[in-house]
Amino acid sequence: MTVLSFDYTGQVVLVTGGARGIGRAIGRFFVEAGANVHLLDFDGDHVAATAAELGARWTRCDVGDTASVNAAVESVVERDGRLDVLVNNAGILRDAVLWKLTDDDWDQVMTVHAGGTFRMTRACVPHMRARHYGRVVNVTSYSGLRGNVGQANYATAKAGIVGFTKTAAKETARFGITVNAISPNAETRMIASIPRPKREEMTAAIPMGRFADPTEMCAAIGFLASPEAGYITGTVLTVDGGMSM
Repeated sequence: MTVLSFDYTGQVVLVTGGARGIGRAIGRFFVEAGANVHLLDFDGDHVAATAAELGARWTRCDVGDTASVNAAVESVVERDGRLDVLVNNAGILRDAVLWKLTDDDWDQVMTVHAGGTFRMTRACVPHMRARHYGRVVNVTSYSGLRGNVGQANYATAKAGIVGFTKTAAKETARFGITVNAISPNAETRMIASIPRPKREEMTAAIPMGRFADPTEMCAAIGFLASPEAGYITGTVLTVDGGMSM
């Protein structure tokens, strides 16, 4: 019988958006599970502080920039000699109803979410292919699955991540790589930025009556990133208190 241990001793894990929120919680989870964890974030000061607190390594990285992504991934592989797990978590919000969305609002969100997931995965997959092993876990959202008022850009990007996840899963399965996603619903800085009336409306729509703590996302990500989950690929696991039912 296979027993899920969440033992990542010796594995190398890369987490984008690692300075705060879900990324920070994921980083702590993998450090405590024995992994060599690298946190990537655009905010160099905050990611440095988080990494020091958790006992992880860090790199300032703009996931919207190919050169920055490639340099960060090469640095990780050069330092540790391998790459086992990639968690694509970096994200931003630029919310507005569609007739008030600017081109910049649209482009920034697409560049960070969909583009960042693509760039990071593209940079990591060759290293995973070389060892015939890898786990990629992407972060999508309720908006990407169901849509949400004021988030045409965000919903489009997150829906794109679902399509990217399934396509990448089909392309990489024969190399021992799995690509999955979670759809979280956690209390983060991005949620805190939503106006109170909208937050209350969203909370009322959650069957469990609350947003999760970011740490409640870790077990799902840890499972999908585990060796034991090697026969699961191309799936989106909702971890949202029943909101998407």
